[in-house]
Amino acid sequence: MQAYSASRNKDLAVIPAPTLAPRSIWGLVRGFISASLFVLVLSTISIGRVAAQQDKDAKSASPDRAWTRAAIDALQQWYVPQSGLYRTTGWWNSANAITALANFSRVGHTQEFLPVFANTLRVAQTSPDGGKGFINHYYDDEGWWALAWINVYDLTHDAAYLRMADSIFSDMKLGWETTSCGGGVWWSKDNKEKNAIENELFLAVAASLANREPDSVKRDGDLQWARKEWKWFQDSGMINSENLINDGLDRSDRAHCRNNGKNTWTYNQGVILGGLVELDKADPDPRLREIASSIALAAIAHLTANQGVLHETSPAHTGGDVPQFKGIFARNLMILNTAHPDPRYQEFVRANALSIWNRDRDGSDHLGFWWAGPFDSADAARQSSALDLLIAADALHSDQ
Repeated sequence: MQAYSASRNKDLAVIPAPTLAPRSIWGLVRGFISASLFVLVLSTISIGRVAAQQDKDAKSASPDRAWTRAAIDALQQWYVPQSGLYRTTGWWNSANAITALANFSRVGHTQEFLPVFANTLRVAQTSPDGGKGFINHYYDDEGWWALAWINVYDLTHDAAYLRMADSIFSDMKLGWETTSCGGGVWWSKDNKEKNAIENELFLAVAASLANREPDSVKRDGDLQWARKEWKWFQDSGMINSENLINDGLDRSDRAHCRNNGKNTWTYNQGVILGGLVELDKADPDPRLREIASSIALAAIAHLTANQGVLHETSPAHTGGDVPQFKGIFARNLMILNTAHPDPRYQEFVRANALSIWNRDRDGSDHLGFWWAGPFDSADAARQSSALDLLIAADALHSDQ
């Protein structure tokens, strides 16, 4: 082959070059220019497609463990071992931070925060108003701690946490009375208001204990309380015509209380979801799932803006209360999704997590109040609230 190739190349070398007319030369030049322009156009299109795909990939990137890990590390900078609580926020908010920590431990398959749970159980029992055993002047505050310890019990299977939750619920039951509005739990021990949140928490705690209590007699008692609370709540009128839950009841006529028409806070749409999921486990009823779904979808439809990002319909966002609310909805939405998966819930969680990470985060991985951005300020309430959402998105990503 080599000899043949050399001979062939030699023969070609002696063939005289053809004489080209001017028109032929211009044709070659024009062809070269056209080919160059064609390559340039193709390159431009290719570069544009790559850039568009990169932009699409960035916008559709899935939240992952690195996000929640960074946000957890930022949250724990506020934890004070001496008090078992979190600086920059309130007593009940710390219960929600503990809940987020337990949920992260479950998703991340880590035991590193077990000493934190044990420490808080031991040293944080005294409330700011002097109550002992996670008991204070407000029944909703107590409910947050009861749910936190039930969550830690699910993680650790340490009965001490379940006993604490049961002890807290014993005090919460003292808040139930029937002379005003025909039932329900008071918001505070001053017996002044009956609102949605303390009654939703009462339902969630009672039903959760009914699903975990080892003693059959106590388990039946907890279930009876859950049924009683739900029947009263459903008949109270606090669920409005849009399937959203208003703040509470107007007690101007104590015998015929009615929906007070006040704000539809995001956490009111959340806690009820977890409570109904637990009640459905303890006492199956397909109507509970339907009601929970209607409330969840109503919140997604009416309490979002900026391409589906959750927000409060009230402009109030100062202090430690309101910044905590949105994460509570996200956390309970994922409880509902775990029991009854729905791609609409999942898309909502992913879109909101992307918005938080890309628009509502500072350089130290602090997460703010405005999930659609811009970042406003940092504290443990804002951080743990946003973490509820990131953990939910992390769980979805891990399941894929």
